[in-house]
Amino acid sequence: MIVKNEAATLPKCLSSVNKVVDEMVVLDTGSIDRTPYIAQQLGAKVHHFKWCDDFSAARNAALKYVSGDWILVLDADETLTPGIIPLLRDAIARDEYLLINLVREEVGAEQSPYSLVSRLFRNHPDIRFDRPYHALVDDSVSAILTKEPHWQVGYLPGVAILHSGYQKSAIAQNNKYAKAAAAMEGFLATHPHDPYVCSKLGALYVETGKISQGMELLRRGLKQMSETHPGNDENYDILYELHYHLGIAYSRLKNLPQAISHYQAAIKLPIYPILKLGAYNNLGNLLKAAGDFNGAKTAYAATLKIDPSFVFGHYNLGMTFKALGLFIDAIACYQNAISLNPNYAEAYQNLGVVLLKVGNHQESLTAFKKAIALHEKYNPQEANRLRQGLQEMELI
Repeated sequence: MIVKNEAATLPKCLSSVNKVVDEMVVLDTGSIDRTPYIAQQLGAKVHHFKWCDDFSAARNAALKYVSGDWILVLDADETLTPGIIPLLRDAIARDEYLLINLVREEVGAEQSPYSLVSRLFRNHPDIRFDRPYHALVDDSVSAILTKEPHWQVGYLPGVAILHSGYQKSAIAQNNKYAKAAAAMEGFLATHPHDPYVCSKLGALYVETGKISQGMELLRRGLKQMSETHPGNDENYDILYELHYHLGIAYSRLKNLPQAISHYQAAIKLPIYPILKLGAYNNLGNLLKAAGDFNGAKTAYAATLKIDPSFVFGHYNLGMTFKALGLFIDAIACYQNAISLNPNYAEAYQNLGVVLLKVGNHQESLTAFKKAIALHEKYNPQEANRLRQGLQEMELI
């Protein structure tokens, strides 16, 4: 791990691995809080590194202190899932793997809820991190595979890492966007046509409202990929990201046909299905907005086929059934969403609406009251609006 001022999140992270790994190596890059002390108390070996605006330099410095045969890389706002541990142990016991990709879940994220990350690899002398931000070992692994073709790259099915750092509060608190942009802009200056950095920095620009700059980079990345002919899985992953973020950019510009076509291109790519969840969900949202409810229904159903526990998929499918007048189906979908997330105020609210439509006034009122109570916590304005609406209909 490389860390800086992570006293709040570090205990949870290290507790998720301390009974799984043989050693915990923590490289501190200049904390002014209790991070190094906490890491030591939890059994980690702590080393220090002067920060130089380059994540790869720090990660490579951390690698020097590792003594084990295999390396698992985590950030302080991540945890290892208990269910993956037996699979992880089996995978590293096999002789053929050089690197094993892991599925990471963005906790609470509606956009791109899953990604595949190269975080588990052998302690091979030629494996090193590249790129100043989104530091990766993939380039060095590709070079090793060319020279030593007996190795294989694998992946573990099922979520291995939970990541909480992309929630809005965490981003604002850590000034993540500014740090990320600065590191990637420096790399882009010397690698202007690198599809990966075009994808990551382009997505960041779109996210922070610099839409035309973001689109220019995303299109540049696509052009580069078409000229160099993607041939391996890693390139397909980058191609997916480029199409996916162009879909978001065109959605922001209200250009729905272009957004839809980029999401459709993303979905067709031969990548691990769970990674396509965001594209299917966003495509469903656009088709629903355009009035193509059957198309939306197909897209949302695809998200649930991939991941039956995708809460937004159940909710969005419910909204589509509601729009089609299929209220019994909508009720089932909202109930599924609520069973997966008991604090889902909007699901209770819409459940109340459809129960009212089918004449079940008592249960409808119960659902509305639950929605009001939840909105009261997170969105008091909506709670008041809903309460007023119910009073006008003389339901309360």
